[in-house]
Amino acid sequence: MAPTVAVAHYPEGAGHATRMLAIAEAIEDAGGTVRMAGGGAGTEFVTLNGYDEFEPTVVDYIGDYQGGSLWRTATRSLPASLDRVVDYRAWLSATEPDALVTDDMFAAIAATRCDVPLYVLKHDMPGLYDDLIERTGAGFHTRFQLSAAREFFYPVVWPESGADPSRATRIPPVALDGEPPVRDGYDVVVVPSHYSSLSRIATHLRRQGYDVLDVSDESWDPVESLLPYIRGADAVVCSGYSTVMDAAVAGTPCVVHPATDEQDAVADWLDRYDVTGFAVAPDPIDVLDAVADPPDPPAFENGAEFVARRVTTDLCDPDPYAADSAEEPTVDPDGAAELATASAPVATGSGLTSLAAVPALAAACLVTTGSVLSPTRAGRRAARSAARIGGVARTAGGLLGRAGRRATESVRGGLSAGVGGCVDAIDRVRRAVPRGAPF
Repeated sequence: MAPTVAVAHYPEGAGHATRMLAIAEAIEDAGGTVRMAGGGAGTEFVTLNGYDEFEPTVVDYIGDYQGGSLWRTATRSLPASLDRVVDYRAWLSATEPDALVTDDMFAAIAATRCDVPLYVLKHDMPGLYDDLIERTGAGFHTRFQLSAAREFFYPVVWPESGADPSRATRIPPVALDGEPPVRDGYDVVVVPSHYSSLSRIATHLRRQGYDVLDVSDESWDPVESLLPYIRGADAVVCSGYSTVMDAAVAGTPCVVHPATDEQDAVADWLDRYDVTGFAVAPDPIDVLDAVADPPDPPAFENGAEFVARRVTTDLCDPDPYAADSAEEPTVDPDGAAELATASAPVATGSGLTSLAAVPALAAACLVTTGSVLSPTRAGRRAARSAARIGGVARTAGGLLGRAGRRATESVRGGLSAGVGGCVDAIDRVRRAVPRGAPF
């Protein structure tokens, strides 16, 4: 009997949805039935690809912090996170899938509460980050999901290193493919992330005579898959790792202009390992130079098919771990995972309203905020720019970085106190108020 697989994506940024859509389509191609969930910025792409997805409560840590305050983050993002786990748990209980494949930490928590076999897709390992708070956040997410998942898929374009978790399965980049290349005059495809803008760069490229497709233009209507447009261009300019994976599968030279801490970390690793097909451009002028002299094209297979094949095989095999598959990508057995010491046990128990689930969820919310919004980004970017003009400026950048780290400690202390009180209050209300009653 064909397995039914739940596929859930994180809601911040459309790239999470397109990445998980690639896996959903590959699972269906392998004979499985898919149920989609996630909501948020990627919902329109899920709809374009023919899925009617379940939309749990949306979390928006970046929006609540950058567009609001630390208080708004603690009072809105944290309760929303709790609600998102509750919503996912109700959905999983109702649909009773044979497994869940996800890049969403909150869906992973819900799966452990429902005893649904869990498969995780995650690329932002702790070793990517230099900052303590960022490493702690990525470390918690990695440890939790490694301990809870049947298999932990690690889609990457850089080579193996000691930062790879020893129990992760390295796979090629995952991208939502489409029809053959679209060749209608676009020299450069510009793809901003949900939290970046590349419109000025697109304007400058047009002034230099390039035919540019900027997917943030009001005249551009979203399509089922952007990869055919990327495949048909001479170069792609982007901020996020989802488009990096698209470019890798498309075989199109890629210029990366990062805008968030995670994107900075990815860019640093692309630069550190000099990955073929990618140029890192910290400043807009660097983007223009890189497009004028693009790197050699990348060449990668699509990892979505591997994930689908592995999941469907596991679900059909009553003893999937009796022997390792010969098709499994090799992982350095001596590669020690550079994980932060902070971790949390997998929540167990009969209901989310029990306090047993709250510590893991609170830790997840705390480190999510810390890893995405760390104030050290300002210091790190200042240091990177300063390095271009001399040693004195590099020293100034270092001072800014240290100032950012001190600010991080203050933010972390205040947020921790707010998170603790908020979680306790929410849990008391949930136990006291009957299910379905208005709040």
